[in-house]
Amino acid sequence: MAVVDCAHVTCHFRHNRKVTAATMNSASITPTVSRPNPVAVGTIVWLGSEVMFFAGLFAIYFTLRTAAPEQWAAGSEVLNFPYSLTNTIILVLSSVTAQFGVFAAERMQPRSTGWKLSQWGMVEWFFLTYVLGAIFVTGQVYEYAVLVSEGITLNGNAYGTSFYLTTGFHGLHVTGGLIAFLLVIGRAFAVKNFGHKEATSAIVVSYYWHFVDVVWIGLFLVIYVLK
Repeated sequence: MAVVDCAHVTCHFRHNRKVTAATMNSASITPTVSRPNPVAVGTIVWLGSEVMFFAGLFAIYFTLRTAAPEQWAAGSEVLNFPYSLTNTIILVLSSVTAQFGVFAAERMQPRSTGWKLSQWGMVEWFFLTYVLGAIFVTGQVYEYAVLVSEGITLNGNAYGTSFYLTTGFHGLHVTGGLIAFLLVIGRAFAVKNFGHKEATSAIVVSYYWHFVDVVWIGLFLVIYVLK
């Protein structure tokens, strides 16, 4: 009959227990690496390139303005400052509503739970943002029509060219943001469970929207205020 060495077994058991406990302790103190979301990082990098793009447009605007100040003196008199200010306020308000939509997305609330504003979800806030942005684009198109009737055209002179290039490219960016809002709203309805991916999409779209709002504030100050 085999004789079991109890002392050896007990020592081996205690050794394994110590090794297991040490492994668990080392695993518990190992720092967790929190990597940034690649979608958010990519959006921020892309917005950096957009900053350079609009910086080039501002440089063109100021260069032409320095070369032909008389055209700016005549063209700026045609601009309707109160109308443009109202349109600017509408766009700034859309940035506020977009941020409320982000707050709803962060608490994983895609749709409203009631009629009160405090109960609105991401979809309702983003849809309101879309409406305000669409009003801004429509107002910009109407302003173009009025300016063309006043003789300020794209190929008329340096002022017209710089005005339509800077504001026109911004309008295209706003239109792109409106399409992005529709995609995010549609995705919220398409998925069964609103999760982290959908919330991240809402956040990165808000980054873009805040960016176009800030760019427009700069354009508004340069074109309509600093005449």
